[in-house]
Amino acid sequence: MSAKTHHYEHYYVPAKSHWPITGSIGLGIFMVGLANWIHGHAIGHYIFFAGSLCVAYMMFGWFRDVIHESRQGLYSKQMDRSFRWGMAWFIFSEVMFFAAFFGALFYAREFSVPWLGGEGYRGATHLLWPNFEASWPLINYPDPEKYPSPHEIIAPWGIPALNTLILLTSGVTITIAHWGLIKKNRVQLNLGLFLTVALGATFLCFQAYEYYEAYHHFKLTLGSGIYGSTFFMLTGFHGAHVTIGTIMLIIILMRCLKGHFTPEHHFGFEAVAWYWHFVDVVWLFLFVFVYWL
Repeated sequence: MSAKTHHYEHYYVPAKSHWPITGSIGLGIFMVGLANWIHGHAIGHYIFFAGSLCVAYMMFGWFRDVIHESRQGLYSKQMDRSFRWGMAWFIFSEVMFFAAFFGALFYAREFSVPWLGGEGYRGATHLLWPNFEASWPLINYPDPEKYPSPHEIIAPWGIPALNTLILLTSGVTITIAHWGLIKKNRVQLNLGLFLTVALGATFLCFQAYEYYEAYHHFKLTLGSGIYGSTFFMLTGFHGAHVTIGTIMLIIILMRCLKGHFTPEHHFGFEAVAWYWHFVDVVWLFLFVFVYWL
């Protein structure tokens, strides 16, 4: 009986890296700065931007090293599976991140506000503010001196609806780009990615204008009670994710222009596409539950 030949694929183990601890320190500084900034401490925004620069430095350096390893051919099927699992768990952690904020929104809408209005077994709190009327969006607060009410809320069928169309279209363009990569159609790949980047940047410009209108004309701010805080926490963190996603798309576009990816090896592209589709889905929930309903 002839002996069977077994092939064991080489498993590349990356060298020790300082990037994880660098990123952890940067995130810690970032959160300390953000907390101090929110509480009005003068030094808060300096610490916040120092942490942001540290995180950006970590991302640039770590991504550079991974790209360099990939260009040297230091990958395998096992490495590909590791990257896929890592990205999947990262996106799952982001899902839980937004779930916490949506949970705060739903708790305020379905429990806290009705209780203040006299509903439910905790309706006795209505005795504290007998003239309070429970309704959402909550713009008439029980204590208007402590929490000044906004003059107006953001209408869903203006910029929010337009941004919804923009993000849904960007999901289509990045899928078209992916098809181009698989078919080795470089024109389709690069054009689709360029359009996705342009749509992401357009979304951010519209959101910045919306925030300007909210703060300066509607007087809707983070200090405008539970509605203002949940609105800006949810849409603001989503905007931060769109910003990060757009930066990643720009890097992937530059790599595509240099011909870094092949139909067989392009998880760097796929990972960013996964992230971008996740951002699209989160925005749909935001549009429905924050702006519309």
